[in-house]
Amino acid sequence: MTDYDVHEPEYSDATEEDWDSPQENDFGTDDLGEIADHFVLSASGFDDPDRYSDLKAPVVDPDCDLNANALQTAYSGGHSVERIDDVDDDTVDDARDVLEDLADEFDDVGLED
Repeated sequence: MTDYDVHEPEYSDATEEDWDSPQENDFGTDDLGEIADHFVLSASGFDDPDRYSDLKAPVVDPDCDLNANALQTAYSGGHSVERIDDVDDDTVDDARDVLEDLADEFDDVGLED
């Protein structure tokens, strides 16, 4: 089982725009530590991740906007934190707690299973 770290990502604003999971080249930087601030899970830490593929559950777009649709995607469905290979139940619970806290940023967004 992979030992994932969980954290609350940094963001400057919030949006309910359509969501498309970002690719590494969308961020305009090669600094994986900076890119990691947009994700909830990392298999190799957030300060200096080993590779982009270690980062899971993006919820902040490359413009640093927390995205309501990304929160819902990470919370439930086919691309949710519980669908990530090798993630344990405690980590899923921790990640979902972070996602629920982030959803408080929005007046009308409730996360659903």
